[in-house]
Amino acid sequence: MSAHPPYDLAGKRVWVAGHRGMVGGAIVRRLASEGCEVLTASREELDLTDQRAVLGWMHNQRPQAVFLAAARVGGILANDTRPVEFLRDNLLIETSIFTGAESAGVEKLLFLGSSCIYPKHAEQPIREEALLTGPLEPTNEWYAIAKIAGIKLAQAYRRQYGCDYISAMPTNLYGPGDNFDLKGSHVLPALIRKVHEAKLSGGPVEVWGTGSPRREFLYVDDCADACVFLMKSYSGEGHINVGSGDDIAIIELARLVMDVLGYPGEIVTDPTKPDGTPRKLMDNTRLRTMGWAPKVALREGIARAYEAFLAGEGRNL
Repeated sequence: MSAHPPYDLAGKRVWVAGHRGMVGGAIVRRLASEGCEVLTASREELDLTDQRAVLGWMHNQRPQAVFLAAARVGGILANDTRPVEFLRDNLLIETSIFTGAESAGVEKLLFLGSSCIYPKHAEQPIREEALLTGPLEPTNEWYAIAKIAGIKLAQAYRRQYGCDYISAMPTNLYGPGDNFDLKGSHVLPALIRKVHEAKLSGGPVEVWGTGSPRREFLYVDDCADACVFLMKSYSGEGHINVGSGDDIAIIELARLVMDVLGYPGEIVTDPTKPDGTPRKLMDNTRLRTMGWAPKVALREGIARAYEAFLAGEGRNL
């Protein structure tokens, strides 16, 4: 699967693009034990959609490895109401960083995608080969198309210029640094906030849609560990799924969050809201075969995420 020797991060200058995001922050935490110099650039320092600025920054800083975790992200509502931003901004970020990396002689780059790249009705569990075999979920197709473009950019640079660029496709992530804004968050952080507020008020917990869709979740520090593992040990054109291997119905997830937070209240569903993709479980056989497996179970991860929420370690709190 890999034609290259293992890539050693020790002593390297490693840029984590998107270090203030949930995934980027977890990658920075994980890199602390790799003996490398971590480079970061805040939004105030560098506009990642500005190709000229990114090119200049990369030539000045000379990173040897790049984790491309920067992206405009959000849940169903955000994707559905701001399609221009989700398509345009992500395309600009990707093209700026890929162009800069090749120009500045970056040795290795990992592009972080999303499980929404797969067809809405893909066979479950979803194998990497399912990419581009059917229509996307309409509520987030703008973001998905941008992420598919990122995968193809990595492949194109590998084919045309011989660049060692790889792609990882994580499932639904959660944990410290998550977005808890109910207007823009994903389902698990939204449920944590809803249950917390219901616990304070004594009211019901609202679940969007029917509650029947099934989703897979991975604690963000497990994802970061997988990304570092792939950066060090994988080199190939094909993208690699990163997941837990288990899924759960949204209604059951709500009950689990309520149990972890200690709130025995009522759940009400709102069928007028969209369900999204009926099921999304990824096949992570390739990654497990390489020797990687997640460490944090869902119940433990929810408890950790709630602690982070209470400590203010998130966005839009």
